[in-house]
Amino acid sequence: MTRSLWWRLAWPLGLAALGALQTVAAVRTGWWPLTILAAAVLAFSVANASPRRAALQGWAFGTGWLVAGTGWLYISMHRYGGLAAPLAAAAVLVLAATLSLYLGAAMAAYARWRSGRASADVLLFAALWLLAELARGLLFTGFPWLASGYTQVDGPLAALAPWIGVYGIGAVVAGVGACLATGMRPAPAAAAVLLLAVPAVLGTVDFSRPTRSLQVTLLQTAVAQDQKFAAEHMADAMAWTAAELRRARGDLVVAPETAVPLLPTQLSEFAPGYWDGLREHFAGAGRTALVGVPLGDYDSGYTNSVAGLWDGPLYRYDKLHLVPFGEFIPTGFRWFTELMNIPLGDFNRGVKNPPSFLVLGERVAPNICYEDLFGEELAWRFADAAQAPTLFANISNLGWFDDSVALPQHLNISRFRTLEFQRPMVRSTNTGATAIIDHRGRVTAQLPALQRGVLEGRVEGRRGNTPYAWWASRLGLWPLVVLALGVLLAALVRRRA
Repeated sequence: MTRSLWWRLAWPLGLAALGALQTVAAVRTGWWPLTILAAAVLAFSVANASPRRAALQGWAFGTGWLVAGTGWLYISMHRYGGLAAPLAAAAVLVLAATLSLYLGAAMAAYARWRSGRASADVLLFAALWLLAELARGLLFTGFPWLASGYTQVDGPLAALAPWIGVYGIGAVVAGVGACLATGMRPAPAAAAVLLLAVPAVLGTVDFSRPTRSLQVTLLQTAVAQDQKFAAEHMADAMAWTAAELRRARGDLVVAPETAVPLLPTQLSEFAPGYWDGLREHFAGAGRTALVGVPLGDYDSGYTNSVAGLWDGPLYRYDKLHLVPFGEFIPTGFRWFTELMNIPLGDFNRGVKNPPSFLVLGERVAPNICYEDLFGEELAWRFADAAQAPTLFANISNLGWFDDSVALPQHLNISRFRTLEFQRPMVRSTNTGATAIIDHRGRVTAQLPALQRGVLEGRVEGRRGNTPYAWWASRLGLWPLVVLALGVLLAALVRRRA
């Protein structure tokens, strides 16, 4: 192998490794500069490459990033879904490689349209990075799990979250990286320092104010995914859940996603009186509960739901944003899902912008697992400020992924939502991370992962809209799309001038 050919292969592989290294920044406090440095290396690399070479480098960087950050999908497909190991590994690689085409295309465009003027090129790189992340997060139901902004949840740029959200911060990350890639010329270097220093100095502006404090009780059931639907294990888990729900003294008690894993007709046969007993208890306890349970039937369809128990009619929240392959079957892929064993794998969707659950005057907005990745969809609930949630409640089951990086990744995603909306969030999960997060993204209480337990604590509701909640509730992510396309159009005009 010639030195030239070796270099052509080694450089994209090095970029793939650099992309993979960013997983550390997504789960470890203090590693937020790593993503900025990775973006700087990529920007420097593609600036001196042909468009075709830049596309390969961007695609390699993205593929390494996604494989490392979502490798836990292999666990769900192989260990719990029963898919053969080679097919499960190939599926993870194909997903990562396909979704990285967006970043590859963005880097090719940057190599073709950059002007050589530092300020214009920094803006162009940030805009193309933003468009690539938006495409991955929105198209084909969206996969925003590894948006670069999440790596900044503990960094100075987090102060921008209530203004521009996670995608806006991702664009700033790319912009700072592109500034560094210019070789530290005075103007770009000063811009990079300002982009990092100004948010750190100014800090987070409080757009919300406190309402009242609630005592909450959060259950972590710790049921192994391969035991969740086995009758002998199910009986024990359901008995524990019912006992803890009755024993709880919180104003709000929350049990995780599918804590009761049976449809109503199945439940009446498996454990007669179980559900009626819980409803009766909370009707007279002066307390409330949110419990994850599938609702409906096989004939008319079923939903992944949260049932609200209180002294009134049953509250119901049905999951809207479903996970492809795990919760619904994309057109043309039934053959793939039939290779796996995934119970309850074809849910109906819930409604857009459902009402909140009232608890002592606080408006609690449930979201189920993957839904809290979509801040622009949670923003729909803030269109009417008078009815906006004062508290989020996420119920999840990450038992599919064992003790992998998926658990701290999801916790940090929830933390970012609290920064964007300045609303606290309580998380009740099957295996972790069960936690209480305040409106500043700080974890105030948390249970160890993979252990059955009960978390007690207090959470303070908030009211008042952040700028992000205001514009995203009305316009979605279109302002970011239009801004990025405007930068791209300006670059094209300059190139033709």
